[in-house]
Amino acid sequence: MYRYDQYDHQIVKERIAQYRDQVRRRLADQLTEEEFRPLRLQNGLYFQRHAYMLRVAIPYGLLSSVQMRMLGRIAREHDRGYGHFTTRQNIQFNWVELEETPLILEKLASVELHAIQTSGNCIRNITSDQFCGVAADELADVRPFAEILRQWSTFHPEFAYLPRKFKFAFNGASEDRAATLVHDVAFNAVHDENGELGFQVLAGGGMGRTPILGSIIRQFLPWQHLLTYTEAIMRVYNEYGRRDNIYKARIKILVKSLGVEEFARQVQAQWNDIKDGPGTLTAAELKRVSTFFAAPAYQTLPDADALLTQQKAQSKAFGSWMKRNVRAHCMPGYAIVSVSLKKTGVPPGDATARQIDFVADLAERYSFGELRVTHEQNLVLGDVRQAALFELWQELKSEGLATPNIGLLTDIICCPGGDFCALANAKSIPIAAAIAQRFDDLDFQHDIGEIDLNISGCINACGHHHVGNIGILGVDKDGAEWYQVSIGGAQGNDSAIGKIIGPSFSASQMPAVIERILDVYVTLRVEDERFIDTVRRIGVTPFKDKVYGAPIALQGSSEENSYA
Repeated sequence: MYRYDQYDHQIVKERIAQYRDQVRRRLADQLTEEEFRPLRLQNGLYFQRHAYMLRVAIPYGLLSSVQMRMLGRIAREHDRGYGHFTTRQNIQFNWVELEETPLILEKLASVELHAIQTSGNCIRNITSDQFCGVAADELADVRPFAEILRQWSTFHPEFAYLPRKFKFAFNGASEDRAATLVHDVAFNAVHDENGELGFQVLAGGGMGRTPILGSIIRQFLPWQHLLTYTEAIMRVYNEYGRRDNIYKARIKILVKSLGVEEFARQVQAQWNDIKDGPGTLTAAELKRVSTFFAAPAYQTLPDADALLTQQKAQSKAFGSWMKRNVRAHCMPGYAIVSVSLKKTGVPPGDATARQIDFVADLAERYSFGELRVTHEQNLVLGDVRQAALFELWQELKSEGLATPNIGLLTDIICCPGGDFCALANAKSIPIAAAIAQRFDDLDFQHDIGEIDLNISGCINACGHHHVGNIGILGVDKDGAEWYQVSIGGAQGNDSAIGKIIGPSFSASQMPAVIERILDVYVTLRVEDERFIDTVRRIGVTPFKDKVYGAPIALQGSSEENSYA
């Protein structure tokens, strides 16, 4: 993985010194909160409902065991003993003290981590497929390009004050695991007719108040022009993006208002002036950065199919875990393991300091000292020997990290919601907990198969509810918390924005609402049909009719409640 050079170290060191003085002045009332706000946001520090929250960047979701262990230390020493992994492959600490934040940033810097550009109207953390470099279906390892773009975008003076926040994603596999279609700009690795590597470029995707899928603005961009073409995109957005209305400031609104063809034309016009300039990447530069992502010292191993077959026969639980949490690796004899952070009773994405330390230890013993964070708020050990899978499963199980539910109903994506976030209209975590408790039957979950259930506490859509097969959005109605339900959303190669089924529901109704939706699916699906495919085949109406066909009893009582 990438290691800081002398410039990285110096930049981060100077930023911490600058920020420490800003905190000193704030605590001495030499800066007002209004004056301090943009300064702290530049360092990833938010003030939420109860305390400050620090968001730490995890570039393209990749961590070393040393870095992971530092995150556990910060959770233990400066938070309430846990951290929250987010849908942007970051981690958030929700209970930090302002006076301690410079020390936290100093500890992060000691292991080559920071919180720069995790907030504010700037280019945010660059994200990617969590299986980069190890996926069996990979066309190209895009991590070097993500790192190059990270270096280019960090402290870029021209793009430090954009109309709004800006999000990039990279995908290098045939299966899109990076949610590229809902990013401001995304790059899919492709090869041209001569086998040369380049990128399909998408722009104008996003969620929030106006969910829109991104559009292709260039079918093939030679990799050498990654930075110059990106600069052209950013210049068009920076010049013409709305600054008079925060709700219309994203690039998706600009692309929609101009039209895809006109937007692409304007980008091309900008690019014509700079495409062969100093921002053009060279083979030497790509090779330099790629050396940081060289494959580990893999052994020549046979497939352990016979051993795994025997172990699965001996343990049904291990077999279920293998089916849901283990993926094919690009190297024979190895496997990719997803570590579920979605055990029933635990807020999705949360991990205790003990668990963080534990997974860091596992990474060193089973996966060459590296691990990854996923968009779905889980963790990944990317290089596990197949012969060690049973032993690893037993260790994960001992710490509550072996729930075999990756991609199933209780693998819920969920923002912190109203329990923490000052922007939220409603709580998310209690809704996730109630649904997970209602369907805490792994046999049932495995039987009904893959279902993405996503929950956001407000329209900002940090829980990606728009692309959940079932999406739940918290809304405020006359000061009360209600929940709007959509179905038919999806991420990946066949991304789609879900359709709202009707009026919203109270919190107590939500488990029953999900149960009614699942009743329709189980009744009308054809053999082995996924939930999303059933929705696409029969439409929203049967689900709507079932959900609203009769009043829904309040959870835990015989009383009935109407819809808002």
